[in-house]
This record gives sequence, C-alpha cells and structure tokens, in this order.
Amino acid sequence: MSEENTVKKEAAPAATKTADSRPARPTRTDGARPARPQRRGPGGRGGKFQRRRKFCKFCADTSLTVDHKDPVLLAQFISERHKIIPSRVTSTCAKHQRQLTTAIKRARVLALLAFTPLHHK
Repeated sequence: MSEENTVKKEAAPAATKTADSRPARPTRTDGARPARPQRRGPGGRGGKFQRRRKFCKFCADTSLTVDHKDPVLLAQFISERHKIIPSRVTSTCAKHQRQLTTAIKRARVLALLAFTPLHHK
C-alpha cells in the first residue's frame, strides 16, 4: 500500500502545467512590452462569482408607472438623508431615472415627501 501512495504522489505533480505546456506569449521585435494575455469573461475577472445583471424595475414591469402622488414607491428611491439615489445603485434606466427625479421633486413641493430628515411627518 505504501508503494501505491508514493506512486500517486509522484504522478500528481506531473499532471500540473509546467512552463513548457503554456502557449508562447507573442513578442515584439521593436523592444516594446509583450502583448497582454486575453482576459477571462466579460468583466475581465475569472472569479467564481458572477454579478447579477441589473435591470430597470419600471421596464421589467410595465404596470408600474412613475407617479408623483405615490410616496411609497418614491420613498424606495430616496436615501436615509433624503437624497435621490443614483441610477447606478437603483439600476433604473436613464428614461425612468429622469421621471423619478421629476416625480420626487414634485412630491416634495406638494409635501408628500420630506426635503430633509429634519422635516418630521
């Protein structure tokens, strides 16, 4: 049994890639740096986690509309400090982000939403 274990251990390093088994990197004759190797995946990272694709909430569900008279919906797009959350965080498209901004500002003027956290309900 001990001979079998030693054979398995010796065979394992041979199965790994060596410097000779890698493809040759292209070189330039003008003395410049060699070309960079291809990146993996669309993000360039080869990790095991993939980021979930963001989508616009209003484009996905056409029954939802941006309305300045709906403070419950608009409150989802306002931070704790009552700032409008950017579209890169909320993942809304540009068209609906503009509509949200206008609706939030209108709701503030009509006193449906607070301008600052100091304005109590």
